[in-house]
Amino acid sequence: MFVRTASERDLAAVRALLVETWHATYDPIYGVDRVTEITDDWHSPAALKGRLTQPRSEFILADDGQSLGGVAFASADENGRVVTLHQLYVLPAMQGRGIGGMLLDEIVASFPQARRLVLEVEEANFPAIAFYRAHGFTLVGRTENCGKDGSGIPALVYERALA
Repeated sequence: MFVRTASERDLAAVRALLVETWHATYDPIYGVDRVTEITDDWHSPAALKGRLTQPRSEFILADDGQSLGGVAFASADENGRVVTLHQLYVLPAMQGRGIGGMLLDEIVASFPQARRLVLEVEEANFPAIAFYRAHGFTLVGRTENCGKDGSGIPALVYERALA
């Protein structure tokens, strides 16, 4: 796998990766219908396309030349000091192979002025929590609206100091 920047031609494959990963991860927590509703909104082609041109952001993929194994998206605040990791997902069949770490390392390297990396994670997503803890993140709070205002999805907020 190598890491590269996402492009418009990747959006259908990115959406498929996100839908598969979300159903595998969140169906047991929220049910198939709710996960479908979320992925149709958050991972629609239009939503994904908007990430390609979002200022102060990185939208990257893990690719083996034939298929995608993972995706990450992060954005920085106006002064570039705080970066929010909005997404880091690896296909279930590809997990445990270092792909998540590669994507995370590239996100960190993409924001050299950043001092903090923050993220939200569903508190029942134990594998993700273990991953982030293993990569130096600490629990700093909670939110009732993970992902976007009004989502109604509670989550834990983790942070990692940079540089």
